Amino acid sequence: MIQTSRIETIKDAPENPAGRYVLYWMGLSQRARFNPALEHAVDLANERGLPVLVCYGIAEDIPETTARHWAFLLEGLAEVGPALQKRGIGFVARRSPPVETALEFAGDAALVVCDRSEMRPVLAIQAQFTARAPCRVVRVEGDVVVPVGTASPKHEIGARTLRPRIGRLLPEYLVPMEERRVRRKIEAVPESTLDLSDIPRLVGQLRTDQSVRPVRRFRGGTAEAERRLKAYLSGPFGDYGTNRGRPEAGAASHMSPYLHFGQISPVAIGLAVRESPVGEAEDRQSYLEELVVRRELAMNHLRYEPRYDSYEAAPAWARKTLDAHRTDPRPFLYTREQFEQGLTHDRYWNAAMKEMRETGYMHNHMRMYWGKKILEWSASPEEAFETTLRMNNRFFIDGRDANSFTNVTWLFGLHDRPWGPRPVYGNVRSMGAATLKKFDADAYLRTVDELAAAEAG
Repeated sequence: MIQTSRIETIKDAPENPAGRYVLYWMGLSQRARFNPALEHAVDLANERGLPVLVCYGIAEDIPETTARHWAFLLEGLAEVGPALQKRGIGFVARRSPPVETALEFAGDAALVVCDRSEMRPVLAIQAQFTARAPCRVVRVEGDVVVPVGTASPKHEIGARTLRPRIGRLLPEYLVPMEERRVRRKIEAVPESTLDLSDIPRLVGQLRTDQSVRPVRRFRGGTAEAERRLKAYLSGPFGDYGTNRGRPEAGAASHMSPYLHFGQISPVAIGLAVRESPVGEAEDRQSYLEELVVRRELAMNHLRYEPRYDSYEAAPAWARKTLDAHRTDPRPFLYTREQFEQGLTHDRYWNAAMKEMRETGYMHNHMRMYWGKKILEWSASPEEAFETTLRMNNRFFIDGRDANSFTNVTWLFGLHDRPWGPRPVYGNVRSMGAATLKKFDADAYLRTVDELAAAEAG
């Protein structure tokens, strides 16, 4: 089912009575399966006796995108057209800006459906489109389990306040969604100008940071996401509750890049986890905590904090204590370039940076240690925030999303409480060498070396 709370009209204009199709302007939900926006477009088209056309235009000028991000995105996008074609739905991909692309096809649409996002650049693009759109525009929130505004009408202070709200709503929202039958198949599909037959060649042509290369460790697409999820739930998931905090244990599902690009639905993942024959109640509860509560706490932060991408988004108490300690002696200071190359005195930190730089991923436990040390080894908290966010967004495949901005700001006190005072950190939570004793840190070093060698080979 598609809950009505997922759907909002963002341009209350008349429909085009001469429209030849219902247009789904695909944005963040880049998938042909378990996609509420797509299925809602099919419902609307079926009611009007029209076919569905899906369009996608690439935003080459979005800040901080790299060849790594584009390769993953386009690998997934290449699956979308053939999957939609099997259902009789048209798909057109253009190498033109999203607004320009959507407006081109909106002229012949009865109405337009698009995806909901919490990201300011995406919302700005949608606002530009709705200001010029010739017909009604409807937006569907399909990349969270519980719609953000339904879960909470305000900025939550932490997981402990959002968790009970989410818990009460899960039975209504963590439910299967039926794939609709397309009653009128599309006959003529406009020509695509985005050649998805040779992804490496296409990526090399894009206006983007080509120095951050694509990785072998992760391939984009719904099929790969589902393959990984199936393999994960048949084995490593059984130890998730015990091993999820150990980077070397292989207990992570690696779903975050696929969620970032909307190549798999969080509801689909949640249902698969809930129904998995492997694992105990603790494993399911721990995984759903990360997938739903923690991930959607990040969405809540972006919805209700307009400064989410700046140091000012850190809580006032944290900024005050960090300011009071900004002149504390710092035994080690590094530049952003030294951080990026992993040239610190700490071989475990360097390994985490190596994993991130070479493979586009880092285990959550090491992400916390990595970020806390940047705060400790930078000249000021503001510089540390900027360094951490820029590297996060540049190298991680899942960078530049709600989790990225929220997790970086967590390092500076967001969704946390004051702790006992420490040099440099003040009352902000610190993280020292003791955290490396919670897992086999030397095994992690070996794992990173193997992963980096695989990328180089």
